[in-house]
Amino acid sequence: MAGAGVLLAGLLGPPAATAIMDASRLRQQMRSRYGEPGLAALEAWLNLLSRLRGADLLTRLGEVNDFFNRRIRWVDDLDAWGREDYWATPLEALGNGRGDCEDYSIAKYLTLKQLGVPGERLRMIYVRARIGRSRITQAHMVLGYYAAADAEPLILDNLVPSLTPAARRIDLDPVFSFNSDGLWVGDASSSRGDPLARLSRWRGALARMEEQGFL
Repeated sequence: MAGAGVLLAGLLGPPAATAIMDASRLRQQMRSRYGEPGLAALEAWLNLLSRLRGADLLTRLGEVNDFFNRRIRWVDDLDAWGREDYWATPLEALGNGRGDCEDYSIAKYLTLKQLGVPGERLRMIYVRARIGRSRITQAHMVLGYYAAADAEPLILDNLVPSLTPAARRIDLDPVFSFNSDGLWVGDASSSRGDPLARLSRWRGALARMEEQGFL
């Protein structure tokens, strides 16, 4: 789960253009870091991309959500990475097979962009999640798909496996959301800043994704 203080400091149309991805470099990086099991996980991801190209939007959203929910086992950052508040790349999350809510959200975000979903329609949403019927909350991150900038998003989550309109997720209270282009406070429709300047962990994850061949 993300730390609030740390974070705050720091449909069926043709696919949009996607970032150039270097599959050869990805394979090399995965094999050197995680061996054959990691490479098998990467190949499953590449096969997912191939299979879903041209699929309708809801199929892309649902299958990407399911893929990472099945492939990554939730553990906290200390157990997964040996440090607190580490934001993993999809290669790292797939290779390790473990991660927390940020890792799920980042992997789904990048995968959907590779599948032609416009980046401006996707935001990683930092929320306070209520546990059961209690008043206890914990920090959590989900991915939202927005049909328009001011639309109610569909939520992709590792805790609730089905795609769910945000209005039905009464257990989630949004704090802020971001993507590669903007940062929004609460449920505001206009960006309040540059996420690369405000979120050092996001900046670091993007830099590693570029090194690994995603971008």
